[in-house]
Amino acid sequence: MEATKKHLITVVGPTAIGKTAMAIQLAQHFNCEIISCDSRQFFKEMTIGTAVPSAEELAFVPHHFIQNKSIFEKYTVGDFEKEAIEKLDELFLKDDYVILVGGSGLYVDAVLKGFDDFPEVDPAIRISLTEKFEEFGISYLQDELRKLDPIYYDIVDSENPQRLMRALEVSIGSGKPYFSFLHQKKNERRFTSIKIGLEAPRQTIYDRINLRVDIMITEGLLEEARNLYSFKDLNALQTVGYRELFAYLNGEFTLDFAISEIKKNTRRFAKRQLTWFKKDVETSWFEIIEADKVFDYIEKKVNS
Repeated sequence: MEATKKHLITVVGPTAIGKTAMAIQLAQHFNCEIISCDSRQFFKEMTIGTAVPSAEELAFVPHHFIQNKSIFEKYTVGDFEKEAIEKLDELFLKDDYVILVGGSGLYVDAVLKGFDDFPEVDPAIRISLTEKFEEFGISYLQDELRKLDPIYYDIVDSENPQRLMRALEVSIGSGKPYFSFLHQKKNERRFTSIKIGLEAPRQTIYDRINLRVDIMITEGLLEEARNLYSFKDLNALQTVGYRELFAYLNGEFTLDFAISEIKKNTRRFAKRQLTWFKKDVETSWFEIIEADKVFDYIEKKVNS
């Protein structure tokens, strides 16, 4: 398989920007299939809160890695990298193009560059961090990571205790910032990558996020969260949209406040996504209304 003959068109950007719609347009244009690398959409128990493509959207183009796992399964970025590369090898046997789409930067990088090689860490460190988290709350983890690895702190989901603990255990165990282990020399890939970023004015992004949250609530997100409440401590459910509604179900928030917190935390998440993706100078950015420009850009890249 020649890399120059096989092209992986990657569509990234903040949540609610319209990545799914663009990916479908591209897949139809290039007559190919889509691989999702949204780490929240892997889980079949989470539908409304993860903005899984609709049945109609899924019918337009074959999608892979959508609701293919259970929240009860352990599934890591390393597992995804292995399975995604195997699927790409399979798809490239019949197609010259595949679309990769998603807002999970670490998972995108794993496919494009390979999974980072992290050092082995003493399990006692994770146990100690877990105890500190249970005693002092998430602010303890945030403060420690801000001190030990301010670069990674600026891009990580700082409301996700599992991500914070993972970064801290590596930083503490190795004596080096977690960020220093990212973006090492990776495995060679047997395809050529073309990276497309979607953006819009900040207020447009915020308006799209607010509208999406309102639609999710209308479609039954609270009921979905209620059905998952007994599993709220699972890692897969430590995410925006569910965490705030769990707090409502706990009696900690009013429903209106929980919804406003979902919107606020989703906006923060979108800002972190943009920070992550903007650092890649190989990504070309387009306004969401510039589909024709995206097609022209890709055609020129392929033929150059």
